Amino acid sequence: MNTRNFQIFLEENKIDPIQIRNFLSKLDDYENYLAKDNLNLDSVNPNKLAEYTEHLVSIDKDSVLDFLRAILSYADYSKRYEFITETIDIVESYNAMDTMFSRIAEFHGEQTRDEIFKDLIIPPVGVHPEKKPKFTKKVMKRMEDNLGKESTIALLSPCLHGRPPDDIEGDKTILSELGIDGFLEKKHQDLIKRLKSHRDDGTLEFAQSIDDEVIDFVRNNQEFGAGVRKGNFIYISKIPYQTKKYLTIEDNNMKKYYLCYCPWVRGALKEGTDDELSNSFCYCSAGWYKLYWDQIFEQPVKVKPVKSALNNDMECTFTVHIPDNIISKNS
Repeated sequence: MNTRNFQIFLEENKIDPIQIRNFLSKLDDYENYLAKDNLNLDSVNPNKLAEYTEHLVSIDKDSVLDFLRAILSYADYSKRYEFITETIDIVESYNAMDTMFSRIAEFHGEQTRDEIFKDLIIPPVGVHPEKKPKFTKKVMKRMEDNLGKESTIALLSPCLHGRPPDDIEGDKTILSELGIDGFLEKKHQDLIKRLKSHRDDGTLEFAQSIDDEVIDFVRNNQEFGAGVRKGNFIYISKIPYQTKKYLTIEDNNMKKYYLCYCPWVRGALKEGTDDELSNSFCYCSAGWYKLYWDQIFEQPVKVKPVKSALNNDMECTFTVHIPDNIISKNS
């Protein structure tokens, strides 16, 4: 790593000097770790990143997030975007089970929570993501045994990890101007524009690179994006987590693995043990959409998964029930 050039990059991007020192320190520690194998930041394969974060978990788990923030900045500087994909694999939804731990206590009491989590240790951020489904299987079975399926779904439905801020007011304005169908079509076109920008700039859409094949795949299905209205429902499909690999792989387990975004599930799909995991867990993903549409429609809406990798489907699709008063305004 060219430390001086990286520092200049951070300074030009107005990163706080204390943060710069922290980033440089974390990456220096990583290079010292790599040196035992005669590697450095410029030569290591990014898919080895979890080996180091697991090492950090064993010695100082509180340092993992700071290290991953440093890696993200380095990836932006060096254009080694594979580091971003690997970082997202490690950090995505890292707080989901902590949220579940708190949510069970809030709605069902600490005693019930302690019964469900007895002898279970929530995997901390930095643990290899493919180890997480083992925990998910156990906690989901205990939740459904103790609380029942419906109560478990109710705890999952608000989403366990939240979503980034949306331009809710701007989208409400567009919805009022175009109506539901026009709004959904515009959101799909906006997605295509964004993907083209990623393709042209060589940047990532979340955790994946974009090319013409991916754009064509998304363009040909308006359910990708904000969805398509069918009667009183909006049908929304998630773009596969790794679309290029999803489109080319023939093995069904791996196709589901490349489809799914959730690190608490993906490893089980890869190894073919997903039948041990309740498909109710996908209500967490449904909740990611619910957080958005509750605000857009200014009232609680029902969102549920109708197809998912955990249901042995090759797509992840959700339905949003459009409230009657919204339908009447757009009829």
